[in-house]
Amino acid sequence: MAVTDDAILRVKEMIVSGELKPGDRLPREADLAERLGLSRNSLREAVKALSLVRVLDVRQGDGTYVSSLRADDLLGALSFVLDLHRGEDSVLEVLQVRRILEPAAAAMAAQRIDPEEVIKLRALCDAAESAKSVEELVEHDLDFHRAIAHCSGNAYLAQLLDTLAGPTVRVRIWRGITQSNAVDRTVAEHRAIVDALAAHQPELARSWSTVHVAGVEQWLSDLA
Repeated sequence: MAVTDDAILRVKEMIVSGELKPGDRLPREADLAERLGLSRNSLREAVKALSLVRVLDVRQGDGTYVSSLRADDLLGALSFVLDLHRGEDSVLEVLQVRRILEPAAAAMAAQRIDPEEVIKLRALCDAAESAKSVEELVEHDLDFHRAIAHCSGNAYLAQLLDTLAGPTVRVRIWRGITQSNAVDRTVAEHRAIVDALAAHQPELARSWSTVHVAGVEQWLSDLA
């Protein structure tokens, strides 16, 4: 394992230094192993590991390439990890991370949001209010948070938040079914966030976003 870790670091250094760029084809396995002073087996294991986290793209019969290295591609690997940890404690920890990141995204969005984006967010609030099922409400909720993260202007933050949203879907649905005022409260908090964004008040948007995410977190903690 230590030898494989070393091989991973060597390939990573080639990418970080710019020697290998997104879309570049790696040298032949034998040539690269000799150049890096590695066994072909350890290099092969390193390539396998880096392909699992989408840093490398192994194309059968064509060779191995550096991936696009885009945030959405790389963070997709995190989604796989989160799917393996859907227990109550794990979801609570994901909600705690969201409580840190979502308010930051809302504050950033408040500084750069345009009128068209505000209109879109208000439309999502209306759609959530008229949702005919809790599942439909949660879909609108996901779209709402996704739109705010996009308005932050930070692609990495937007993709990370989108990835973190997955494990919380079932919790949101269960809360909507079991907590009597959950639907009305969700819509009201969404509208308060939009009002803060439209007024370009970052700290107010941050505060309302914190209240919104913390509500789900507190509900889940009370169940524990």
